[in-house]
Amino acid sequence: MKMKVEVEVKPASGKLGVLVVGVGGAVSTTFIVGTLAVRKGLATPIGSITQLATMRLGKRNENNFPKIKDIVPLATLDDIVFGGWDIFPEDVYAAAKHAEVLTDKDLEGVKDELVAIKPMKAAFDQNFVKRLNGTHVKEAATRWELMEQVREDIRNFKAQNNCDRVVVIWAASTEIYLPLADEHQTLEGFRKAMKENNVEQIAPSMCYAYAAIAEGAPFIMGAPNLCVDMPAMWEFSKEMNVPICGKDFKTGQTMLKTVLAPMLKTRMLGLDGWFSTNILGNRDGEVLDDPDSFKTKEVSKLSVIDTILQPELYPELYKNIYHKVRINYYPPRKDNKEGWDNIDLVGWMGYPMQLKVDFLCRDSILAAPLCLDLVLFADLALRCNFSGIQSWLSFYFKSPMHDFEHVPEHDLFIQYIKLKNTLRTIIGEETLDYID
Repeated sequence: MKMKVEVEVKPASGKLGVLVVGVGGAVSTTFIVGTLAVRKGLATPIGSITQLATMRLGKRNENNFPKIKDIVPLATLDDIVFGGWDIFPEDVYAAAKHAEVLTDKDLEGVKDELVAIKPMKAAFDQNFVKRLNGTHVKEAATRWELMEQVREDIRNFKAQNNCDRVVVIWAASTEIYLPLADEHQTLEGFRKAMKENNVEQIAPSMCYAYAAIAEGAPFIMGAPNLCVDMPAMWEFSKEMNVPICGKDFKTGQTMLKTVLAPMLKTRMLGLDGWFSTNILGNRDGEVLDDPDSFKTKEVSKLSVIDTILQPELYPELYKNIYHKVRINYYPPRKDNKEGWDNIDLVGWMGYPMQLKVDFLCRDSILAAPLCLDLVLFADLALRCNFSGIQSWLSFYFKSPMHDFEHVPEHDLFIQYIKLKNTLRTIIGEETLDYID
């Protein structure tokens, strides 16, 4: 155990506005419906650490394991007010029906609240998401003007709904792959590119992120887009004293990789190859059918194994791994994604073995509780006066953001220890070196 350090936390007073980019999408509607249903006592928040997980306090023999939500000063679900933007005009009830993730029974229980959530026009450029054709979109002469419109949306929503604080979360589609460029290196250069309307280097997601930070709202990047993962945004978030986190929600196949890869390394088992393929039929699958959007996702998914296995330290085990990732659009499955993994591992004296995984999951059902946790933890970070990259939230992401001086942590269990130890520090408890 380590020394106690207490953080001064502002109270979670008043309403918390949760503005979702892509508010009519499958993940967003599942997140919103579930949160509203839980607070009405109609559902159980399965998958949510903020709502269900416990955290050990004191020594093991004291047997003190309270729920996190009972000891950490989080906003309550009753405090949340939902809003957001979408490229289609349907209210959240109609959008949830269209997504076909949840049953009518689940939707009807919170129908009135869902019908009342109508999306604001989205900042959108089809060049960045080629498979979607938005009909409910903003018009602006420059990216800077587009960003200013988003800022105005945030201010208006906050005022109209009497919100004390706002968090912005991206649960929209994956944009095309955009490597880090000169325009992303400094805040000054980034602002210049927005004002000069550099539509090649300034993606719509960056307009949301900049607007959120400028309005003092934490920004959560749930897709693998470049967006806030650049020096200019790190600088801006520090300057404005706003937390940012990302990127790419860790839900299905990659979550399994961050569990299985540490197992191989801990046992000093070798690895020759790891082949991963998915079939997915929702809008996410359609977007990722475009090679440019898939490239963004592929880079995110491929980053996990090398970082965990450290081939530079264990060349005899991991120097020549063949790692392949594929996502195939298959409409009949809708949101019910299936992920297959074939893992060729190596044991004692070089003898080959295989491990095969078939994960029949529900994409949005896994992602929704992550959205809830991230919103509540990002708001907590803001009230703790934390700013910049929130590496303690790496647990939730496939490709955890990090600056050039740090290496990301991908091991799910190490990430979980870091998450809980940050919470312990916030409430003035001693940290642990292991999972409780």
